[in-house]
Amino acid sequence: MRTSSKAFGRGRRAGLWAALVVALSAGCTVQPGMTGPGGPATDQKPGERPAWSAPTYRAATPSRRQRAVPPSKAVPVAPRTPLPRTLMASGASSAQVRELQARLRQIGHFHRTPTGYYGSVTAAAVSSFQNKRGLPRTGRTDVVTWARLLAMTEEPTGAELRPPTRKPAVRPAAGPKASSDPRCMTGRVMCISKSSGTLSWMVDGSVMSTMDVRFGSQYTPTREGTFSVYWKSRDHVSTLYDTAMPYAMFFSGGQAVHYSADFAARGYTGASHGCVNVRDKQKIAALFSQVSNGDKVVIY
Repeated sequence: MRTSSKAFGRGRRAGLWAALVVALSAGCTVQPGMTGPGGPATDQKPGERPAWSAPTYRAATPSRRQRAVPPSKAVPVAPRTPLPRTLMASGASSAQVRELQARLRQIGHFHRTPTGYYGSVTAAAVSSFQNKRGLPRTGRTDVVTWARLLAMTEEPTGAELRPPTRKPAVRPAAGPKASSDPRCMTGRVMCISKSSGTLSWMVDGSVMSTMDVRFGSQYTPTREGTFSVYWKSRDHVSTLYDTAMPYAMFFSGGQAVHYSADFAARGYTGASHGCVNVRDKQKIAALFSQVSNGDKVVIY
């Protein structure tokens, strides 16, 4: 029995080897029912490529967001429009700014006397004009805003650019430069005389320098009395009147001794809003460098 089983096994193995040799000699043709590299073989016409030898690719499925917005309905992005060129803005000071203020005043957007300085009041007036005309409210005067304003207004006259005050102050009669007021004879004092219209910088009774000054009108009078300098501001600008106040030395509330371009240009035909105006810029600059906080101010 054992010999027969071994013989049978050897015969079976020999038969399998013979079948394999026949298959290799035939070129490994895959017959129906056999499996190939790509999976089960299928019936095919002569000359056709086996189905398993041609891989197929599945198209990517669009995401839910891509399906929600069809390409044909996508909204195009508009190109960014460049901003118009700015001609004047806060901090500017020029004759063109004065013309801007006068033109805005013609149509009721600026209610102050033109100063030539572009401050917060002017910016607010420009913004109001822009809002009224449907322009972007930037507060800056660009070429579009300026062209619209020119079309709506007339060229300002000299009186519109520099309107006279209602009550022009009269220049005081000439008097002695040095004051005899006893309050000015000791210490460091800015001694200011309304009768002579002068400011004398005095140290222990000696006059160091003297300069012409101008005061407020009867509606905004300059206070009289003894004060002291509590704050110095080299390039100060009044937020109340939108006016430049260089070399400002404050002595009482908002009143200060400072340089006035208007006083330098118009003289005593105008008046301040209560401050002591100096028209000699060189002298006030020198005085500003010498005066310290706490120095006395006498106005009489």
